[in-house]
Amino acid sequence: MKLVKVLVALMSSAVIPLAVHAQTFPEKGSTLRIIVPFAAGGGVDNAARLLAEQLRKQLGTPVVVENKAGASGTLGGKAVQTAPADGYTLLFSAATHVLAKQVLATPPYDPQTDFVPVARVGEAPLMLVIAPALEPRTLGQMIGAAKSKPDEWMAAIPAAGAPSHLATLLFAKQAGLKLTYVPYKGTQPALVDVGGNHVSLLLDSMVSLLPLAKSGKVRPLAITAEKRSPLAPEVPTMQEGGLKAFRYASWYGVWVPRGTPADRVAKLSAAVTQASSELGRNGAYAAIGIDALSEGSEQFKKFIAADVAQGSELLRSAGFKPE
Repeated sequence: MKLVKVLVALMSSAVIPLAVHAQTFPEKGSTLRIIVPFAAGGGVDNAARLLAEQLRKQLGTPVVVENKAGASGTLGGKAVQTAPADGYTLLFSAATHVLAKQVLATPPYDPQTDFVPVARVGEAPLMLVIAPALEPRTLGQMIGAAKSKPDEWMAAIPAAGAPSHLATLLFAKQAGLKLTYVPYKGTQPALVDVGGNHVSLLLDSMVSLLPLAKSGKVRPLAITAEKRSPLAPEVPTMQEGGLKAFRYASWYGVWVPRGTPADRVAKLSAAVTQASSELGRNGAYAAIGIDALSEGSEQFKKFIAADVAQGSELLRSAGFKPE
């Protein structure tokens, strides 16, 4: 009988610390690492740093952002995938992350099975701009011109599988256009060529294109949001321009490695969605062109499945081959 009591006491003493450990995640004095798979100073990095600071305030623990750019965003993704699945290393990335299998010939991981979605925190509209020497002043005029002379209209593609690429394919499909696609390595060289009248159009992040659009170096025709943006209230939406069914946005989310304990995923999801809500309320995300979202783990997982299905079909229909 005494032996049984001793064993029960030992078992209880072993369980209590584990329970306390689970309840106090993240532990006092610990640090959360947010890996951004792109260079510092870009749109994804800026959004991640706002989220990190808000999480630091909420959780009372250090939250650091580390940039690991390269290999189309998969270098940073790989760093998170291979990190300990303890909830302390997070990936903050954009929509491009989930299409690695469709875009890369030899993807280093499966975005849907090697990561656990934590939360989707925001989305941002894209903007359609055309070369300043072209005549159209409205979206309708541009579509008409491109239909009448399809051989003369070229669309810049800053990155394969990125929102800019998929949105351009969707735009061409819904508008009934046959465009020639010109690949680039990034938004800036593509934007330079549109501004220089070497390529007809570019559909990419509104915030990235806005400075040249406002200066008149490229001509903005529409944004992909459902309503006009306060950052560019003079630019109509695609729906106002005649494409009533057009819906597309870039988006941002947070993931952890596969195998991260469910209770920690749940706590992170609650913390991240709360932080995103606050960034929406205080206007911090709106200032960089992001509409804040507070989409938890399960809802985010379903969204990813639908997004990958749509992106895969657009790439397949366009005859895209992984590189």
